[in-house]
Amino acid sequence: MLLDKLLDYASYDTTSHDESETFPSSEGQWDLARHLKEELEKLGLENVVLDEYCYVYGYLPGDDRYLTLGLNAHMDTSEQASGKDAKPRVIENYDGTDIRLNDELYTTVERFPNLKDYIGKTLVVTDGNTLLGADDKAGIAVIMETLERLVKDPSIEYGPIWVCFSPDEEVGRGTEHFNYDLFKVDFAYTMDGDKPNNIEYENFNAATAVIEFKGISVHPGSAKNKLVNALQVAHEFHAMMDPDAVPEKTEGYEGFNMLMSVQGDVANAKMAYIIRNHDMEKLQKQKHDFEVIRDHLNQKYGYDVVDLKLIDAYRNMKEKFIGHMEPVDLARKAMEEVGLDYHEVAIRGGTDGASLTWNGILCPNLGTGGQNFHGVHEFWCVEDGEKSVELLMKILSLAKKA
Repeated sequence: MLLDKLLDYASYDTTSHDESETFPSSEGQWDLARHLKEELEKLGLENVVLDEYCYVYGYLPGDDRYLTLGLNAHMDTSEQASGKDAKPRVIENYDGTDIRLNDELYTTVERFPNLKDYIGKTLVVTDGNTLLGADDKAGIAVIMETLERLVKDPSIEYGPIWVCFSPDEEVGRGTEHFNYDLFKVDFAYTMDGDKPNNIEYENFNAATAVIEFKGISVHPGSAKNKLVNALQVAHEFHAMMDPDAVPEKTEGYEGFNMLMSVQGDVANAKMAYIIRNHDMEKLQKQKHDFEVIRDHLNQKYGYDVVDLKLIDAYRNMKEKFIGHMEPVDLARKAMEEVGLDYHEVAIRGGTDGASLTWNGILCPNLGTGGQNFHGVHEFWCVEDGEKSVELLMKILSLAKKA
């Protein structure tokens, strides 16, 4: 049962950690990977592999008259909220009012008006102390439920299917050790979105800025014209950024710079930003703005008080689909047949599908029913998850070779 699978996977703490030097970045991902490997083996899949990098692969044979498709979801969850000891709660027939998570915290309709779309449906929420992990354990659950239904119903026709559950997507390393020999497909889908009627084949171009500030520490009693406070310079740097180019003030195709962390003391400080834009030229302009601020502050203070590292992450997959819309067209047709009014949405983020696409496997993204990802207000709609399973089964059944 789909709901049972989500609740089971949510019990694993698979938080990934950006600062970790291991791969995967957290031990809990191994625990879920071993569990999923056993489930795939029990379903009778072939070539089930849990490799040395914590990727889980499996192959379900199918009718050779069909295309060979790939399905992917990631096991890790965002470190923006804890994933330890998650306690999901099921709300049946949601009534459209504020949801009490615990004595001190509510998910309110005023703050999250998307709740109005789920009146009368069954929701799974957190207890306010952790995220739920539907990003992307709902994707895993949808894939596993689909495989189980295919295996149990011999009347359904479908082609060969490769599956991969990957680690460390949330820290941008989800395809770093991807084994393409265990994913030989015509094209694939990541199950890593929200609403089941969304088709996503555009995503942000992404970069990271890591900025270190080297202060000059002097006793405050004799600091005049001598002390350079690294924390104060960090504050000065941030104050020079565009205050409107932030996630909370942007939408659609608007890019942003997001301050992710600040740490340090008078002598040394460090900040990290993520930089996002669908347009590569605009992303380069945003990166240049960081360099301009660095140069200004270094000139002002008379030495290299600011050290800036700009690191490119992933790219917009849209251009790879130009003239190659087969996986998108198949998803469109399947949505029409299961009664979904499809929407083509530009992802305000990234997926492993973007990297797979740039490495030769066209891989749009589909939704699995979750909302409010990366925080304690995350929830998952059971009915939307079921619709995602129905959609995925329809895609597989329609994927006949020309």
